[in-house]
Amino acid sequence: MALHSFQFDALGTECALHLYAGSADIAEAAAEAAMGEVYRIECRYSRYRADSELSAINRAAASGSAVDVDEETAALLDYAFAAYHISGGLFDITSGILRRAWDFNGGRPPEEAHVAALLPDIGMDKLQWASPRLRFRKPGLELDFGGIGKEYAADRVAAVCQAHGVRAGLVDLGGDILALGPREDGMPWRVGIRNPRSPGEAVSVVELSAGALATSGDYERFIDVDGKRYCHILNPRTGWPVDGLSSVSVQAEQCLFAGSLATIAMLMGESGKAWLAGLGIRHCWVDSAGRLGGTLIA
Repeated sequence: MALHSFQFDALGTECALHLYAGSADIAEAAAEAAMGEVYRIECRYSRYRADSELSAINRAAASGSAVDVDEETAALLDYAFAAYHISGGLFDITSGILRRAWDFNGGRPPEEAHVAALLPDIGMDKLQWASPRLRFRKPGLELDFGGIGKEYAADRVAAVCQAHGVRAGLVDLGGDILALGPREDGMPWRVGIRNPRSPGEAVSVVELSAGALATSGDYERFIDVDGKRYCHILNPRTGWPVDGLSSVSVQAEQCLFAGSLATIAMLMGESGKAWLAGLGIRHCWVDSAGRLGGTLIA
């Protein structure tokens, strides 16, 4: 079978599909359906679109009304609450409002008072969730699925491609990777884990025949001020960027699971190293001193 590759932009990043299929028509049909699924998820859960499902939920919640959500959104909320609890409250989909204070296109961090003023409106403990009904216990809160949307989309793309008869290939949504099966010769895909301080280099290479590899790092969006890096991964308790780890990669069966674990470890800082080791999953980390560790280090 031939390998067919497709590139497209979605979810604010560059995406690619590398699919083995018996014919170009099969590959193109699978890719078209997969891209359509990514765009559907983006339109449905984008915080930037006034007509998105997420915006409708936030408007209803802001008015103090309870809102009933559909099965897909309920499943995402169930997952978000599970991640919130296993992270001790660090993985929090209400923390997106911190973007009102942080501008990573600017040159300076925000005033401490600006950040502090947003903290009372953060916390999933302020949500009342009994599927399918969601209520915000106080006005000012809002949901943001930015921390799980891309990874969820990668899992959905894999399912769509498989439904179209693709049994092997590689999904790459902005560095969130999912292998549908090995290469045609039976060999695994070789995926490099980026050096967070040297973009052209890899700190390790992972062999994937199936499953996902997701990375969270301080190099995606950041500002450097007086030798200190302020990255876009923000602690919901303090409102300030994480410190201690520069990059975390996790290998798991599903991209959603891998991505959230990587993000939780970043939020934990130095203690994220021991937390990942205790989970017994395949992972690697690069700390702020440039040291490497984890079971994925070749």
